[in-house]
Amino acid sequence: MVLEHYISELLYRYNCVVVPEFGAFLTQRKSAGLHKTSNTFYPPSKTLSFNNQLTTNDGLLVSYIANAENVSYETMLKKVTEAANEWKTSLKQGNRIKLENIGDIWLNFEQKTQFQPSERVNYLTSSFGLSTFVAAPVTREVLKEEVQELEEKIPFIITPEQRETTSYRPYLKYAAILLLAISAGFTGYRTVNEMKHNKQVAFEEAQEQVSKTIQEATFFDTTPLELPVLELEAESVINPSFDPNSPDKTHHVIAGAFRFERNAQRKIRQLKQKGYHATYLGTNDFGLHIVTYDSFKEPQEALNALQKIRQTQSRDAWLKSVK
Repeated sequence: MVLEHYISELLYRYNCVVVPEFGAFLTQRKSAGLHKTSNTFYPPSKTLSFNNQLTTNDGLLVSYIANAENVSYETMLKKVTEAANEWKTSLKQGNRIKLENIGDIWLNFEQKTQFQPSERVNYLTSSFGLSTFVAAPVTREVLKEEVQELEEKIPFIITPEQRETTSYRPYLKYAAILLLAISAGFTGYRTVNEMKHNKQVAFEEAQEQVSKTIQEATFFDTTPLELPVLELEAESVINPSFDPNSPDKTHHVIAGAFRFERNAQRKIRQLKQKGYHATYLGTNDFGLHIVTYDSFKEPQEALNALQKIRQTQSRDAWLKSVK
C-alpha cells in the first residue's frame, strides 16, 4: 500500500486530507501571478501545507483506501495507523520523508516539523493543462516620440523683415535646424542616461533575487553546497558585542540563515538601508550565520512586526524566542 499515492488523489478533490495519528495536508487556492524580473507568468494553483496538530481521524482517507483495495474499514485503519507510526519513528531518527508529488517532511534542530511542498503537481483541476511561460518584454521607440514632442514645443519666433534683407532668410532656416539638432542631442543624452539607470536597477534586482535564492537554498537544505565565491570589499556591519541572550530583547524576527559570513554582512547592510535594526544573532547548530530584521522585548510587538514583514518584505521570515 502506497499511502502517499491515495493522499495525492484526494488532494485534487478536497482541501484537507488527514492522516490519522500523523497530521493533515491542506490546500489553498492561489491566483495567477507574474514575476516582474523574469517576465514569467504562473497559472492559478493550489498551495500545499502540512499541519501536524490535526491528527484526529475524519474517516476520509481510510474509507477511500478501503474501498479502493476492497478491504474492511477496521483493517485499513490499522494499516494506515501503522504506516503513520513508521513515519513518526523515521522522523525522530533524523530521516527526511519524501512523499512523491506531495513534498518532503523533516524535523529541524528544535524538533519541530518542517514541510517543503513539491512544485511538480498543480492540484487545482480548473488549471489542468496550463503551465508557466516566459513572455518577452515589449520595447518601444521612446526617442522618436520625445523628439516629435520637442518639435511641437520649440518656439520659432520670426520677426518682420524688410525686402532688402531677404539674403538672410536661409540662415534662419539653418539656425532652426541647428537648434533642433542640439535639442535632439540633449534628448538622446537623457535617454542614454535613463537606459543606463534602468540597466543598473535591473542588475540590482537580479542581485537581490540571486541573494534570496541562495538564502532559501541554504536555509532549507543543510547539506554541504559549494556556491560561487563573490569577492567584495566591504566593512563589517556585524556587531560583535551583541548579546542574543539579553534579558531586554529575547524575541527576534529572523531574516535568514547564511552559510558564509560575508553574505550575512551584506544582508544586514541591505536591511539597515531599508530602516530595520538588523543585527547578527550568531550561528545555529549547523554553523549558519543568523540575521534578524529586529529584536523585541515584548512577544506581541515581535508578532506584529513579523506579520508586517511577511506582508511587505518576505514570507520566509520567522520568529525566534530565546529563553
